[in-house]
Amino acid sequence: MVSGIGAALSALVIGAPVVRAFVSPTLASPPKDDWVKVTDDTALLDVGVPIRLNFVVSEQDAWIESRMVKTVWLFSEDGEKFKAYNGRCTHLGCGYNFDKDANNFVCPCHRGRFDIKTGAVLDGPPPRPLDELEVQIRDSAVFVKYKEYRLGVPQRAEA
Repeated sequence: MVSGIGAALSALVIGAPVVRAFVSPTLASPPKDDWVKVTDDTALLDVGVPIRLNFVVSEQDAWIESRMVKTVWLFSEDGEKFKAYNGRCTHLGCGYNFDKDANNFVCPCHRGRFDIKTGAVLDGPPPRPLDELEVQIRDSAVFVKYKEYRLGVPQRAEA
């Protein structure tokens, strides 16, 4: 009798975590918050000059957690209204830079050029304008609703 009770307790102590490990990836996870704080103070940003901001995103896939560096470009003409662009070129997903002399964005991989105010394609093979992201200002901090979009296609569609 004592052996049976001991065996049942051992099975419960060992079995519960094993069952939870197999079942937990199938359980519904809480809704993902896509809003990312990209800078603390809007006063630090230069008006009329885009700034590249990097941040780290953690993603959980079953038992594996991965961290990735993502990029947005933030731009304001008046210091009050902000535009944010996904940091990936819409052609093949390369990172693009700001060309101060030409006052536009340039993708060095395939010579794509984009307007800093609208994201419109000025030159090169990109099939559509830069992917603009939603922006919110909360207590002088800038939050961006980060999304990934399909690359190389003329229509903007989430990846």
